[in-house]
Amino acid sequence: MVTGSPSPVAMFAALADDTRWAVLETLAQGDGAAGRTASSLAEALPVTRQAVAKHLAVLEAAGLVESWTAGRERRYRALGAELTALGRRLERIGDAWEARLGRLADIAERLEG
Repeated sequence: MVTGSPSPVAMFAALADDTRWAVLETLAQGDGAAGRTASSLAEALPVTRQAVAKHLAVLEAAGLVESWTAGRERRYRALGAELTALGRRLERIGDAWEARLGRLADIAERLEG
């Protein structure tokens, strides 16, 4: 189980890998409450169960996935709240840049006029 606030740098580093991105997308397609096993993810992806397990460990360390034991299985689910929070941070950065560009456009228009 993930505790504390994940680092955005760790999240982006984890998301920078195409296979990890695919693992996360596949997790998001399933029943979030039930989660998925590494084996079921490997069946849906062109990688081995061992590779999926390694990618899940990276995603979990970055705070994007949580795991738990259900009987004899280790199950995983994406943490939508963390992804949403990360998206909001990116949106704030984008909004700030849009505001700067708007001010620059206003200045340029006044200088031309």
